[in-house]
Amino acid sequence: MQLSAAPYEERLTAPRTWWLISFLVGVSMALILLPFGTLPMLGGLAGGTAVAAVAASSYGSVRIRVVGDSLIAGEAKIPLAALGEAEVLDAEEARAWRTYKADPRAFLLLRAYIPTALRVDVTDPQDPTPYLYLSTREPERLAEALRTAKPE
Repeated sequence: MQLSAAPYEERLTAPRTWWLISFLVGVSMALILLPFGTLPMLGGLAGGTAVAAVAASSYGSVRIRVVGDSLIAGEAKIPLAALGEAEVLDAEEARAWRTYKADPRAFLLLRAYIPTALRVDVTDPQDPTPYLYLSTREPERLAEALRTAKPE
């Protein structure tokens, strides 16, 4: 059996503004350390920028993949056989499912900087999770990948 490439893979990277904010955190650290001299100021610029960039990168680099018979969303790995229908959510509907329509038992891979999402029902009777909410920039493509990869 030859393994094929993943039918869907997406990395939810942090927006560009977060990298600017990371640099501004470094500038703030440099200004705080300015009274202590040039070397501490440069260290504050480098260190503050690096710490903020690592934080932005770690939060903003989650992946969603459909591989073989599983959906991998961040740290969660869900068999496709346990998933039901996928519903593409536009920006307004996604906001509704993040707020007043949300179920506290649901699995949310939520990134507020991504306006669209996919809601997938969980059909496994042993699983208390009613649905998955996945922030994605390409919800139609993810829904299609789930439909085509799902076992009949």
